[in-house]
Amino acid sequence: MNNQVGLVDEEDLCMLTDLYELTMCASYFDNKRFEPASFDLFVRKLPPNRSYLLFAGLEQFLRFIEGFRFKEEHLNFLRRHGFKDDFIEYLRNLRFTGDVWAIPEGTIVFPNEPLIRVTAPIIEAQLLETFALNTINLQTTVATKASRVVYAARGRSVIEFGLRREHGIDAGMKVARASYIAGCEGTSNVLAGLRYGIPIFGTMAHSFIMFFENELTAFRAFAKTFPDRTTLLIDTFDTLKGTENAILIAKELEEGGFKLRGVRLDSGDLVELSRKVREMLDAKGLKYVKIFASGDLDEYRIDELLSKGAKIDIFGVGTKLGTSADRPYVDIIYKLCEKMDKSGRFQPIMKLSEGKATLPGRKQVYRIKDAKGSFVEDIIALEGEEVNGEPLLIKVVEKGKVIYDFPSLEKIRERALDNLSRLPEKYKRLRRPAIYPVKLSPQLEKMIAELKQKLL
Repeated sequence: MNNQVGLVDEEDLCMLTDLYELTMCASYFDNKRFEPASFDLFVRKLPPNRSYLLFAGLEQFLRFIEGFRFKEEHLNFLRRHGFKDDFIEYLRNLRFTGDVWAIPEGTIVFPNEPLIRVTAPIIEAQLLETFALNTINLQTTVATKASRVVYAARGRSVIEFGLRREHGIDAGMKVARASYIAGCEGTSNVLAGLRYGIPIFGTMAHSFIMFFENELTAFRAFAKTFPDRTTLLIDTFDTLKGTENAILIAKELEEGGFKLRGVRLDSGDLVELSRKVREMLDAKGLKYVKIFASGDLDEYRIDELLSKGAKIDIFGVGTKLGTSADRPYVDIIYKLCEKMDKSGRFQPIMKLSEGKATLPGRKQVYRIKDAKGSFVEDIIALEGEEVNGEPLLIKVVEKGKVIYDFPSLEKIRERALDNLSRLPEKYKRLRRPAIYPVKLSPQLEKMIAELKQKLL
């Protein structure tokens, strides 16, 4: 780890775990419990005003599995914290040897559906929990939020602008990735552009305008540097005066064979100001100049602005998207669903805690569509049970080896946009959406009833 900045080295990720994962595993080892078990990763319930989630983060989880191993530094640290030498030696050569099934990234999912199923010797399966929950929670939360913002924009472009207030450096990278999957056109995050190939966007800050002798001088300076891609921030002093100055720059750029790309509003009555700015630009033959708006935006605010007739072409959405401000997490969990008995057969397991019951056994999720390909309902069934529908879980790891052909970020984005287009409008409403039907199969219902009778 870079101790100065706090960045996590990928070689240290096996230690990015909760202590109790390791203490449980030490006890499994001490008691010679190595039998295989299966865990489901799923979301128990939806955040307010959501009827779906957009699944994201699978690639990072699989990369984590590929690189999972303990270094000498890690082992020495654990030894100093009371772990026994024989367990330390076991960890030295530990690699993941199990199987993983998962729903592909960019898929619309619903509560209680297994998004990932891990089957492996208990210690190996247990040690994946913390990282899986951490990365899937963040990216799925943000992807879902971003999809709502894009929906609210009604076909207008949305740029993710939240890096400076997102919850840490890694979050800033994953927010850019998840937002792009969900339909944002790009990000302000330059490193995300470099690492993920996401289009990057940016204009200027008010400080740039204030640094120069006056607004027009600042505009000319910027246009000189970027004549082919200038967007001017026009609300530093007076928005309408700023528009007049932007019109002057636009005409000067035209003389040089260039076009002003846009003007940006960041404050004030965005409905009224956008209308007036549009009128002023159009009156001077500048219909091609886009109006970009930012400033404390989210899906609710964007929907309100457009419903009132705002003349905005592009939205820059930052803090409230990047932190999913109205609900910054999902109720995601990783729970045991089966274990191997002494005879070598897997036995289903379920939790009966009030409000926190889990579904037993090895399961598959089937999606039912209508004749046009729109989503109708999902069925959670036992693996191998015959159900008419599209199975969503696919095998991505076999005997410890990742067999998944990682799709490009563009392909994941295409899947997400296709899934969103197939989800009926009533489930995408920003407030009080309809509840998407998720049913349990007859065999799964039967297993649940039998286990309850046995356990109670």
